[in-house]
Amino acid sequence: METVLIIEDDPAMLRGLKDNFEYQGYSVLMAADGETGLNAALDSKPDLILLDIMLPKINGYEICRLIREQKLDMPIIMLTAKGQESDIVLGLNLGADDYVTKPFSIKELLARANAFLRRRREETPKVYSFGDCRLDVEARVLTRNGKAVDLSPKEFNLLEYFLQRPGRALTRDEILNHVWGYDCFVTTRTIDRFVNTLRAKIEPDRHNPTFVKTIREIGYKFEYDNPEENI
Repeated sequence: METVLIIEDDPAMLRGLKDNFEYQGYSVLMAADGETGLNAALDSKPDLILLDIMLPKINGYEICRLIREQKLDMPIIMLTAKGQESDIVLGLNLGADDYVTKPFSIKELLARANAFLRRRREETPKVYSFGDCRLDVEARVLTRNGKAVDLSPKEFNLLEYFLQRPGRALTRDEILNHVWGYDCFVTTRTIDRFVNTLRAKIEPDRHNPTFVKTIREIGYKFEYDNPEENI
């Protein structure tokens, strides 16, 4: 049984989330303040964390930062107030994997949580298939409809980074740091240019992307259903 830790100071929301996740078959841990939540995360190492931002004692940003400092990689979904885009960006840069804005649909939250946990159960594939494309990581080859597609090294790394994190909201800074490195003197505009060239090579319609979705004022998200795995 997988464990979900919910860190939320609203008693009604905390209870509602607990009931819904338990109904789905998960074991649920609860914390109503940041200090208790951080201790529970570090001690219990849950499979997924739902993390409110505004918490007593220790806020959600600090909790996220401290969890990642301990090299814990469980998915973290942040619960944010509607319209606070700066909060969303900060949380993602500190290591959160996704966010939902309040008020949110419990069905949507459950679907996102289930997707993260399902992917966490699976071994990282060496071959990714999406649409009419197939990326072989070991051979470093992308094919589309069986024909090789020419990718630069950075385009390949960017696509692999997206495919390793399907469904996650990724900030431009996060992409830049992981694909180009912290010491590389390029700007976030570089990411936009590379995304555009990558879309031209993998999207059925680059102007109406199916896979690489833009998240306004934040970054990008790679979406695809039922990825094929060949180990």
